Amino acid sequence: MQTQTTSAEAVTIPPSESYSAAEVQSTAPGGMRVIRRNGKVTGFEPEKISIAITKAFLAVEGGSAAASSRIRERVAGVTDQVVAAVTRNQHGGGTIHIEDIQDQVELALMRADEHKVARSYVLYREQRARERAEEAASQPAAPATELRMTRDDGSLVPVDTERMRTLVTEACTGLTGVDPNSVLESAMRDIYDEIPESQLAQALVMAARTRIEDEPNYSYVSARLLMDALRHEALSFLDAPETRPTHEQMTALYGDYFRSYIHRAAELELVDPKLCLFDLDQLGKALLPERDMKFDYLGLQTLYDRYFIHSNKTRFELPQAFFMRVAMGLAINEVEREARAIEFYQLLSSFDFMSSTPTLFNSGTLRPQLSSCYLTTVPDDLDGIFGAIKDNALLSKFAGGLGNDWTPVRGMGAYIKGTNGKSNGVVPFLKVANDTAVAVNQGGKRKGAVCAYLETWHRDIEEFVDLRKNTGDDRRRTHDMNTANWVPDLFMKRVMEEGQWTLFSPEDAPDLHDLTGAAFEQRYLAYEREADEGRIPNHKRIPAVQLWRKMLSMLFETGHPWVTFKDPCNLRSPQQHAGVVHSSNLCTEITLNTKPGHEIAVCNLGSVNLPAHITEDGKLDRVKLAKTVNTAMRMLDNVIEYNYYSVTTARNSNLRHRPVGMGVMGFQDALYKLRLPYDSEEAIRFADESMEAVSYHAIQASTDLAEERGKYQSFEGSLWSQGILPIDSIRLLREERGGYLEQDESASGEYDWETLRERVKTIGMRNSNTMAIAPTATIANITGVSQSIEPTYQNLFVKSNLSGDFTVVNTYLVDDLKKLDLWDEVMVHDLKYFDGSVQAIDRVPEEIKAIYKCAFEVDPKRLVDAGSRRQKWIDQSQSLNLYMSEPNGRKLDELYKHAWTSGLKTTYYLRTMGATHAEKTTISDSRLNKVAGSGGNGGGGVTTTGVTGAGESSRPPVTPDADASAEANGGQMPAACSILDPDCEACQ
Repeated sequence: MQTQTTSAEAVTIPPSESYSAAEVQSTAPGGMRVIRRNGKVTGFEPEKISIAITKAFLAVEGGSAAASSRIRERVAGVTDQVVAAVTRNQHGGGTIHIEDIQDQVELALMRADEHKVARSYVLYREQRARERAEEAASQPAAPATELRMTRDDGSLVPVDTERMRTLVTEACTGLTGVDPNSVLESAMRDIYDEIPESQLAQALVMAARTRIEDEPNYSYVSARLLMDALRHEALSFLDAPETRPTHEQMTALYGDYFRSYIHRAAELELVDPKLCLFDLDQLGKALLPERDMKFDYLGLQTLYDRYFIHSNKTRFELPQAFFMRVAMGLAINEVEREARAIEFYQLLSSFDFMSSTPTLFNSGTLRPQLSSCYLTTVPDDLDGIFGAIKDNALLSKFAGGLGNDWTPVRGMGAYIKGTNGKSNGVVPFLKVANDTAVAVNQGGKRKGAVCAYLETWHRDIEEFVDLRKNTGDDRRRTHDMNTANWVPDLFMKRVMEEGQWTLFSPEDAPDLHDLTGAAFEQRYLAYEREADEGRIPNHKRIPAVQLWRKMLSMLFETGHPWVTFKDPCNLRSPQQHAGVVHSSNLCTEITLNTKPGHEIAVCNLGSVNLPAHITEDGKLDRVKLAKTVNTAMRMLDNVIEYNYYSVTTARNSNLRHRPVGMGVMGFQDALYKLRLPYDSEEAIRFADESMEAVSYHAIQASTDLAEERGKYQSFEGSLWSQGILPIDSIRLLREERGGYLEQDESASGEYDWETLRERVKTIGMRNSNTMAIAPTATIANITGVSQSIEPTYQNLFVKSNLSGDFTVVNTYLVDDLKKLDLWDEVMVHDLKYFDGSVQAIDRVPEEIKAIYKCAFEVDPKRLVDAGSRRQKWIDQSQSLNLYMSEPNGRKLDELYKHAWTSGLKTTYYLRTMGATHAEKTTISDSRLNKVAGSGGNGGGGVTTTGVTGAGESSRPPVTPDADASAEANGGQMPAACSILDPDCEACQ
């Protein structure tokens, strides 16, 4: 057997032009091509990568039969990784440089722990690079050849390098740390003769995009270069006289483009023809082309891929036209519609506020379904059950997120009078609801999404908490549907006091569903006595702690069911006189009444961009915030009349109560501007004070709208009508709960709440509910801020969503490190090695470490504390994710009990660390990043399951891998919703 060789000199690796792979079923796009170093272009042949890798293995390990057998399998795995990485963003074909392919070979070898082979490969590449340089220096310079570009019509023209230079220079204007020359040089490397026009534009974008991890401002450069391609695509579709304007040239053309865009979209039946009746010249003059420069790359790419109007996949809606189209839809019923449309446009395009995704999708279209969330209660009869599932399909079709209350459906073993048989319980119907959500995928734009709620006393609760397991009877599993426990206070008291808990089928205890607080407790005790007397045979009694532990165990393993609290949602509801809150929604921030056949609750969402309201001297700009909230509340209220309702019950409910949900996003960014660590007492105080400001202005704006337009129909009898505002309703919860509540009730003293109370009582409210904090994953991407109230996931990571993979760098951290002269190539390497965390980097000052903690480095109880402070001001709830790096039963028990006693209405995902190896992004100089082996210093994958195992890192990962998370606890796979690719966008 041949002796293993580690000497770089002894390694023979094939010529560097051997760039592809063999013995692998290629998934490469048919039109994909490779640019060689001499500028020539050849087809992408995946078999060559495998040949190159095989020779590298043989050079290191020898070529005996036994070695070849082992090598064959290992080469196939590495090659698969390379081909997947190379073709990941090339679904429509395209080109890739040979050096980029070889970079991926290095990275794949290191991921596979083939360190000796990788080292040899690196050394050989460096050797060949030196040889090529020496050869080039010894040869006379070859005459330069003029490169040509293939235009859309097939004609060939010389590549206009001066225009390219102008575009890059424009893209870099006003940005620090960027170099237009380096971007242009890099792009020229990827240009070949007869390159298609679209690929030339892509080469510029990619040249800037690859530099983002070293300098975050290149994200803005990338977006501005992408805008050039967008302008060309849109103007060509509209047959504009000029289809290749630069940004400066487009400034003069935007108005004419806008008029053409509206008329063409109306002709194609993509927008409401009523938009043509607006004064398009006035609106066109109001457009602000310079705001096209506000986007980062992720934000603009997300808009392009998923929001812009298109015809046969050709997007002809540009960003400012997009915002104006949305604004026109929201102003369509206004008396002064042009003035209001301009007001709404200016707010949206400034990023100070952003409407939710359904509103952005559909405003101004023929089917303006603008609402974010729908809540329903499923009745206990076959017609009602399948009618509710049909409603789910209709609501989901037009981009609504769903929350279903399944508590009324009788439990397993219950008597069915019509058939003289016994029920199979609620679970089989949940399976049907799950499959319906998968089948109806929100118009092809994103996955359908639904969350099922069940009260903790329901006979089937034990099976319900198992729904997301990957083991057991698959007919009793819902792998695609979210689930949530609807927990009454009495259950939590029994847990705290280690008492017994009794499960009932709802037909035996029908009024428990509608009762809350002391009334629920009294009736529940009566049913327990009846069960003891043998009058309710279909019941089950278990220790409350046993069920609680199972709930937390499944939350830990599968991410579900979420823990939400029935009594705070009802006892603090302004609308408790008009019905009962039976569930929350898809993302646990909406708390509205539902009733089968009468009330399908609807909520319309939007979010204030908090960091946009922080002044240069580090204070909350209360004047600007008041103006933003006032306009935003009008926009949200306008949704209600303008909205398309696919279900009549939803329309009737929405018009009667008029609920909206004003939220916030960018909370973490605001803390960075204020120089506050997320888990500091000052940050918790800011959560309190900022939410107080939003609450005050939202209530005031709704009262102003009531004065102008009239109060909502069911106002009389509400808490509002009694002068009881959200901050005052804590007292009602405290009285009913009788202890177990530790929630701050103080105010800052900055606002005249007493005068506002009297105004609300006298004039009324336009909206039954005004506030809710949604996850905002997608609209936060669009505006370039942190999601919702989330702590920073990581300071450097790769974000994956439906638009592709994006490098995300914490710009605030980079700016601080630059000021300290610490931002350099070594720091980038360290951040990758430590999975986006600065805590283990010695040269980073402690102050910086405190401010830039990642999500799993923040004490989760502090997340609850901040949530409690916000909750006191909110009339609905908040999507509050909880992060725990090293979970165990005791910690989870303490955390969720703390959430209950802190007065939270709901919680959302439990995010915990998984024991998987994390992907590292490539390094620009082609050297390999430091990647530890399994169980070493590499981070674990993030998941909602909280699996732990040997070798788990205490640091966050670079990228989550929900499907690959370790199955260390009961073989459970993580929830479908990954932190970087949330399926729950219907509320955002």
